[in-house]
Amino acid sequence: MGASHLEYKRWVASRANSAMEQLRDYSDERLLLGCIYCGAQNDTREHVPSRVLLDRPYPENLPVVGACQPCNNSFSKDEEYVACLIEAVIAGTTDPAQIRRPAIAVLLDRSPALRARIEASKTYEGNTALFKVEHERVRRVLLKLARCHAAYELKQECREEPTSIWWQPLELLPEQFLAEFNAPHAIQTYGEIGSRGMQRLRVAEIKLAGPSGEERFLHLILNDWVEVQEGRYRFQAIDDGGVVRIKIVIGEYLACEAAWEL
Repeated sequence: MGASHLEYKRWVASRANSAMEQLRDYSDERLLLGCIYCGAQNDTREHVPSRVLLDRPYPENLPVVGACQPCNNSFSKDEEYVACLIEAVIAGTTDPAQIRRPAIAVLLDRSPALRARIEASKTYEGNTALFKVEHERVRRVLLKLARCHAAYELKQECREEPTSIWWQPLELLPEQFLAEFNAPHAIQTYGEIGSRGMQRLRVAEIKLAGPSGEERFLHLILNDWVEVQEGRYRFQAIDDGGVVRIKIVIGEYLACEAAWEL
């Protein structure tokens, strides 16, 4: 992982507002009605991020969004697959004894079919273990998470297909791209007034030195990352200029960005 990422993590760790805060939504409640996925009656509550991506004790103030029972239940197997795949890739094996997260080690031990499925996708390149990814399952989970963050943080309904979506291991991102991906976002336009995302905005003052030594100050409004659980999950929800962008990092391994043009 690049130095810019490590510097960013040290900066985030020192800032109290990077953790999940209990924020009340003051935006118009009519902007988002029904199940976050399909629009049907939202008779259940969906945690975001999914708990299988986090470790106990779970963080306080985990976001919840409304979902119908069929949609809520439809993601669980895919979420287990993604959580187990990430840890298997990091460990290079599905052996529970070598998995870094105890909860995932238990899940693999108790789900022999899932473990066998992931193990069967493993090949070797030299001494390096490679796993063939079931891309549609990963896409479903990442898109679900992005839609939930857009709803909870930005009060944006993003049920349509995204304009773009990508995911990649952090370590494979080019250094300059990684630095830009990890950086706070300087907003150009405001999103929904009263939304949680707007409440999280921070003002930064940057001191600049001119060629002859004179100083001036630049004030920026920044949309920073929210760290749900250190080392496990962080996200950034951006509503800027008619484009909603959600960035996600899972396990400090898998990076994702989904975008919708509104």
